Amino acid sequence: MLKASDIMTQDVATIRGSATVAEAVKLMRLKNLRALIVDLRSPQDAYGIITQTDIVSKVVAYGKDLEKIRVYEIMTKPCVVVNPDLGVEYVARLFANMGIHIAPVISNNLMGIISQTDILLKGDFLENPKAPLLRRELAKAIEQAKSISATRGITSPEAVEAWALTEELEAEATYQEGVEPKEKTAFQIYSEENPQILQVRHQMAMASL
Repeated sequence: MLKASDIMTQDVATIRGSATVAEAVKLMRLKNLRALIVDLRSPQDAYGIITQTDIVSKVVAYGKDLEKIRVYEIMTKPCVVVNPDLGVEYVARLFANMGIHIAPVISNNLMGIISQTDILLKGDFLENPKAPLLRRELAKAIEQAKSISATRGITSPEAVEAWALTEELEAEATYQEGVEPKEKTAFQIYSEENPQILQVRHQMAMASL
């Protein structure tokens, strides 16, 4: 599975929040960039972002003087940031849920920037669709959960954890496929035959509160 760090663009430019929008446009043109990251003012500060859309829709569309408008007046801060280890499909889902198309990739420090274009051109979703992969992982997880239950015991913590994984994978696979959930999950079918695992699971959940 590709991660954000695998497809991000490392050529990322920063700009001060006090810079003019005219300076931002010149930097974008010089480096052929669609967005600039607004630099930190202090270690406790948050990153911001200014995009082509911000400039066009908030400044150019109203005939404002780019030399008189400052970056901080139209930027988004704090901006949505992406963890470099986040899977590409989850980056795409984050973009969809937040209504954005570009975000900085940050882990302690600014590492790069990732956009919808990066996802479309560099992602492997065409060659390796997520749903079939999840179904294969789910089948393996179910077999492993059954094996652990048989060897370690149905009520062992290892068995409970293994079955919890199958539920997570099954829920994710169903979401990716965009289909209605099955009437019963693999765990629900198994727990009907082995109800004692539900009692242990409940006890473990209460103990963690």
